[in-house]
Order: sequence, then structure tokens, then C-alpha cells
Amino acid sequence: MTLSHALAVVDEVTAGLDRFDLIGYSMGGRVALHVALARGDRIRRLVLESASPGLERKAERAERIALDEELAARIERGGVAAFVDTWSSRPLFASQKALPVEIRERLRGLRLENRATGLAASLRGLGTGVLPSLWDRLGELRCPVLLVVGALDTKFVYTARAMAPHIPDGRLSVIGGVGHTVHLEAPHAWLDAVGPFLIAQDRASDTSSTKPGTNRA
Repeated sequence: MTLSHALAVVDEVTAGLDRFDLIGYSMGGRVALHVALARGDRIRRLVLESASPGLERKAERAERIALDEELAARIERGGVAAFVDTWSSRPLFASQKALPVEIRERLRGLRLENRATGLAASLRGLGTGVLPSLWDRLGELRCPVLLVVGALDTKFVYTARAMAPHIPDGRLSVIGGVGHTVHLEAPHAWLDAVGPFLIAQDRASDTSSTKPGTNRA
């Protein structure tokens, strides 16, 4: 999977729609940001959850490409189950341990539905090192943008706070008590933040009220 493939999928899925809303989480958020810049005239509203515009320095991207290639090869050798167990144990997902067992088991089951070839291809084609940095293009976004992050996900809180001032019509929602997977860890707070943003018809109708567990800045 490459960015051009992702754009083709978006174009196919949204065929017949003049404009549409786009939501992206983590790697999907980074891809959604690329889509929004490539199809800016068609995006009505953009939601980026736990997302980053990429790595700014060439050396960082080269290092990340090497790490992602190593991980892709390891997935191909060891299979999906071994990767899922290792991936789920990363500090990034530590807050998921507070979730009910049935939810964690369902999440693991969904992850196990991936294929090794597909996971490896996504790292090689859409990894943080492969995609160019978009930090210097955030000012080109012309649609309203909502950045959603979990307060415990300190790295991405820092990133979102750095992104927000560069987005012409951007706003930030930090959800308290949760980490990287806000929509899973705090679905009601996620809906409280995202729902009104998507329902609003224009900038004037946006509300900036603070929801329980939500810090808007």
C-alpha cells in the first residue's frame, strides 16, 4: 500500500460525493492529512486522532525507514500473532490495560485478522519515514480540523499542541485519563468531542464548550 493507492481508494469510496468528512487515527491520521492536502477542495471537515505530520529531518526519516523495514521483515518471518503480542505490549498502548478483558480480546482478534504481507506493505509504503513531512504544509489546510489526543499520550499531546497553531481553522481536544486509542478507551468523550464538530455546518456554528474530561485549547 502506498499513498497513491490510498488516494485511489478514497476517490473510489467517495465517488459521487462533492465533499466529505474524513477521520484518521494514528498512521491513518497521517494518511488522512496527506489526503486532505491532496484533495483539499473536497474535504469538508477533518478529524485527526493521535496523529503526526511526520518527521521533519532527513536523518530521522532514514532511520525510521530502516527500523520499519526491519519490523516488516520480522512480521514476514514470525507471523501476525507474534507481531500483535509484541506490538500490544508497547508503552504506547499501556493505558489499554485498564480496558475490560472482553474489549482487549476483541481488539486482539481484530488485529489478528491482518495478513503479514499487508502489515509489512503498510510499513514499507505508508511508514513515518517513507511519507514526506507535512509540518511546513499545515497552513495550506482550508477545512476545519479537529485534533484529538489522550492526555496520557504525552508524545502526541506535545505533537498536537505544536500542530494546532499552524492550522488556519484548527482546534485541539485533549481527553483526560486515556492514551493513544481515545476512541476505544473513552468512546463517549470521543463522541462528545467529534460529534458536534462534524455536525456543525460552518465555522460560525462551531461550539467551543468544554465537555467533561475534555480540555480544549
